[in-house]
Amino acid sequence: MREEGEILRYIGGETANLDYHHGRLRPVMGVQNRQVLRANRAHPEWADGFGWTYNHAPMLAYWKGRFYLEYLSNPVGEHAGPGQTLLVSSEDGIRWSKPRVVFPVYRVEEDVLQPDGRRIPAGTESVMHQRMGFYLAPNRRMLISGFYGICLTPQEKPNDGRGIGRVVRELQADGRLGPIYFIRYNRHAGWNEANTGYPLYTASEDRTFVEACEALLSDRLATLQWWEEDRSPDGFYPKEIEGLSAFCSYRRDDGGIVGLWKNSRAGLSRDGGHSWMPVRHIPSLIMAGGKIWGERTSDGAFALVYNPSPEGNHRWPLALLTSSDGETFDRLRVVNGDIAPRRYGGQHKNYGHSYTRGIEAADGPPPRGSLWIAYSANKEDLWVSEIPVPIRDRATEHVADTFNEMQAGGPVPGWNLYSPLWAPVTVAEYPSAADKSLLLEDRDPADYARAERMFPECGKVRLRFTLLAAPAACGRLEIEVCEARGTAPVRIRLDGEDDQIRVLQKGDWRPIGGFPRDTWHAFEIRVDTGRQKFRLEIDGVAAREFQFTAPAYTVERLVFRTGAERRVPNTGTGIALPDLSGVEEPLPPARYYINRVETSED
Repeated sequence: MREEGEILRYIGGETANLDYHHGRLRPVMGVQNRQVLRANRAHPEWADGFGWTYNHAPMLAYWKGRFYLEYLSNPVGEHAGPGQTLLVSSEDGIRWSKPRVVFPVYRVEEDVLQPDGRRIPAGTESVMHQRMGFYLAPNRRMLISGFYGICLTPQEKPNDGRGIGRVVRELQADGRLGPIYFIRYNRHAGWNEANTGYPLYTASEDRTFVEACEALLSDRLATLQWWEEDRSPDGFYPKEIEGLSAFCSYRRDDGGIVGLWKNSRAGLSRDGGHSWMPVRHIPSLIMAGGKIWGERTSDGAFALVYNPSPEGNHRWPLALLTSSDGETFDRLRVVNGDIAPRRYGGQHKNYGHSYTRGIEAADGPPPRGSLWIAYSANKEDLWVSEIPVPIRDRATEHVADTFNEMQAGGPVPGWNLYSPLWAPVTVAEYPSAADKSLLLEDRDPADYARAERMFPECGKVRLRFTLLAAPAACGRLEIEVCEARGTAPVRIRLDGEDDQIRVLQKGDWRPIGGFPRDTWHAFEIRVDTGRQKFRLEIDGVAAREFQFTAPAYTVERLVFRTGAERRVPNTGTGIALPDLSGVEEPLPPARYYINRVETSED
């Protein structure tokens, strides 16, 4: 039971084990994690066009049949300008456009002496900050917003109330962008129409644009996101939310609005966000400096997405809670538990997936009614996740996948994917358009591709699939059968160094035979947890029996991964590490095609 006055509560009692990137949590079934942007300093043309390696705080909208994702960017690290905001878009949430600048670097035009005595010299370059990205006005005009802050030193913060102000522009139906205006100056900090480079929105001759801006200014839930950047004492913000960061909200069946903030804070409003019951710390909601996202899902349930970690430097896993009423939450499950090495150093570049945001503005339901979220990885790359609704964590039927009915390059229903840009997981028309396969391709020197299929939890199971390794100079594919929390009692490897198949036994990868490339191979794995053994048959050759590499009483997942499971970074990895070398050029591609995946009770 919830305590009196408690706004929400997690009752599951399960916590994340941070020694593992996936937290040893059962995954949400069918999540498709896809990389939107891979930072690259040496080859800007493959990334953002600038080569900037601090990319963070993505915001997400779905409008006119397209996704739009806004994010901020700095050359190297947080709070170290110049800064700008960029925009990418996608029709399907899988393939994304090249970034374009939506709010360019802002340079102070003349010296500004602030009321607290701080002098801002002419030519100072701003740093972007944004707790809000998109707003769909009642007149159906879509606005994009951002905040220009000032950091004279890297120790200052752009959201300290002394920045310049919030800007806005229109995103038009054809994707074009309207002029930039300020929608709110930080007047108490000395900024106004006379000393800034963009006019106030009221100067626009487009009356419907002005009307949309005024609707935004009067939308209490939207503007609550601005407080920490603005911090104005003019009464624009309710007193109850002062000192809180990164607001989002959802509405319960009883009409109450639940507000969520960083550091496990939550509040309840009965009047549309104008006033709040005392905002409380939620002890059962373990989190730190990363954002939390709460949403009512398309089936009427509720979900919270956040990092269940008590400290902010190591932000993993990206996890999810569910609820039927928006008050009592249960089932801590992992959304993305693959943490890549951080390739570039920089100030405040925390490890892991963080600053999660769902769709904050939309003119209709997103594809397939899924829960879509955006977030940064290591504060340098950007990702989106499609989480199927209703949210499930167990398979109820055995698998019989041929991929033939799936669209090439489209979603892969039922499968959990981790798909970086240089290591994509896709449905391919191979060997033909009528006989498709799941393709795991890997050109990334720092990351891998992973595809995972859940089947009903059981103690004995037969798994069958066919697999083809394309000709390549290197690469490897690891095949695992796992229990609920990621322990892999069955571990098999196709090793590209010598084209040998190996099985892990007693700490040693033992070769059991070669695998000719460009040839389909039929695998059959029969798992018996009662005997703690499995039998492996390849291409009809007499099955061989092997001991489990780790104990398990049941199994429920088949995993394909183009690299070894990672345990670095870990909670002992220092945050101030230098750039990695050899990560800006792709490797020759390794490709693995998987076909006809079947499971059955044995």
